[in-house]
Amino acid sequence: MENVTVLSDLVERYPRLKAKKEVIIKAADMIASCFKNGGKMLVCGNGGSSSDSDHIVGELMKGFERRRCLTENLKSELIRTDEERGRYLAEKLQQGVPAISLSAHAGLMTAVANDTDASLIFAQQVVSYGNQGDVLLALSTSGNSQNVMDAIITARSKRMTVIGLTGESGGKMGPMCNILINVPEKNTALVQELHLPVYHAICRLIEMELFTDQK
Repeated sequence: MENVTVLSDLVERYPRLKAKKEVIIKAADMIASCFKNGGKMLVCGNGGSSSDSDHIVGELMKGFERRRCLTENLKSELIRTDEERGRYLAEKLQQGVPAISLSAHAGLMTAVANDTDASLIFAQQVVSYGNQGDVLLALSTSGNSQNVMDAIITARSKRMTVIGLTGESGGKMGPMCNILINVPEKNTALVQELHLPVYHAICRLIEMELFTDQK
């Protein structure tokens, strides 16, 4: 029922995304299953999509629309470790999920660009972070960004699941993605305008699946 509400709200505000309802649910379910199984999600993109990568991780690593209190066991361990500060941490810290923006590590990316090849800035991180069963969420308005494509090739080689978020054509990424959400727009800025409500819906669905609504 909650899934229905999230998607009906999305379509009411963005009618052009109606055809993407099922694939959005599929992507959210895939990512939630990854987290439940102890996996992680890596996110990458360029320019505005780089900012979107950071945005997505920010919604997942702490509470988005729900309070995510720590487990009672972790609260107890924090207090046992340091009674005074531990009580503060137990009250303020929130549960999150392991999501990493591959756009956030400037020192590493400049080292890769300088020492090897700038197109490998994401692929190199997938080699180091990625494991079988993890998810790569790859954003590209054109679907043709070489550094994103290299990350996808590397992720598929490591038996990761690839979810693509692109413009209408899907570009070169299309056939390489396990799940493709190609929003119905071609202009870069307009594609990005539709990406935001899509990934917000995905983050809402994941949060509802993994965390109870705590008062």
